[in-house]
Amino acid sequence: MTVPFSVLDRSRTRQGREPGEALRDTVAFAREAEALGYHRFWVSEHHSVPGVAGSAPTVLAAAVAGATSRIRVGTGGVMLPNHRTLVVAEQFGVLESLFPGRIDMGLGRSVGFTDGIRRALGADKDAMGDFGAQLAELAAYFTDGPRPHPQVHARPAEGLRVPMFVLANESGAERAAEAGAALVIGGLKGEDAMLAAIERYRAAFRPSAGWPRPHVMVAGNVAVAETREAARRLLVPEAWSLAYSRTHGVFPPLLAAEEIEELPMTEKERGFYEAGLRGHIHGTQEEVGAALAALVGRTGADEVLVTTSSFDRAALLDSYRRLAALAGPPERPRRVAAPAATAPAPRA
Repeated sequence: MTVPFSVLDRSRTRQGREPGEALRDTVAFAREAEALGYHRFWVSEHHSVPGVAGSAPTVLAAAVAGATSRIRVGTGGVMLPNHRTLVVAEQFGVLESLFPGRIDMGLGRSVGFTDGIRRALGADKDAMGDFGAQLAELAAYFTDGPRPHPQVHARPAEGLRVPMFVLANESGAERAAEAGAALVIGGLKGEDAMLAAIERYRAAFRPSAGWPRPHVMVAGNVAVAETREAARRLLVPEAWSLAYSRTHGVFPPLLAAEEIEELPMTEKERGFYEAGLRGHIHGTQEEVGAALAALVGRTGADEVLVTTSSFDRAALLDSYRRLAALAGPPERPRRVAAPAATAPAPRA
């Protein structure tokens, strides 16, 4: 593979385990990802979701950055309609000041999963319509550019350069292009829609201080195992959680694949479950390598963001190890030799 691999971990909870365990697992996973040579490690934002422990991404990103030393750390993403742009700028300014040159600012436009969550956050569905303006206002806090409150400064963000990424959602590709941000994009409603969105992004891209040229990160679930069937079973827990959320209105903790395969399902549940198993890349290393190379070729992606979650964390980590092997050995920090205490004078 000629492009770097990165990781988004959603801190998925598992049935019968405490949510705090999922957060500690995320930090431990970040250390493993760094050792394996992954380029970035991102965390997500979800509110009042039983199946996800990560509700405060900048706080968790600080813990991840503190536990690692080289890998870039960021959010996938902070949901901007839920927050004041000043506070977001301040949070990322603090992160970049503590971990200079390692922080990514990934942003999304989603609001709460239910009406109750949206009310608690103080952000209704209409808040998503201001996403483009919010991106511009946030960027201005880093540059002291024009904004609604010119007398207010985001300390210590002002003057810092933190790369901005926009998670594509409907018109997200256009918003990313207008903001001069990198584009993070999944399958949307199918590959044709994804390819069209990437084309629109590149055509409309406005160079910025953070990104002088377009940067496309393709995101999705990737599972690698000794056999194709073993890789497919890694995808089963997430597929069932999605099916359950579509039929019960609640996104639950992950169940073990063997439990799910024994569950009685209604026709509707079965339909959502089987749909949840489609559209992902899975198989042996050879199969996954070929599929990823083809995907990068079709999209021209600059990077691949792997978002896989599963109940069996040992098998999941093995999958990430096998995937990392496709990119070659991890990059090691270069050692710079110290100058000699007494160097001989150069001869004329």
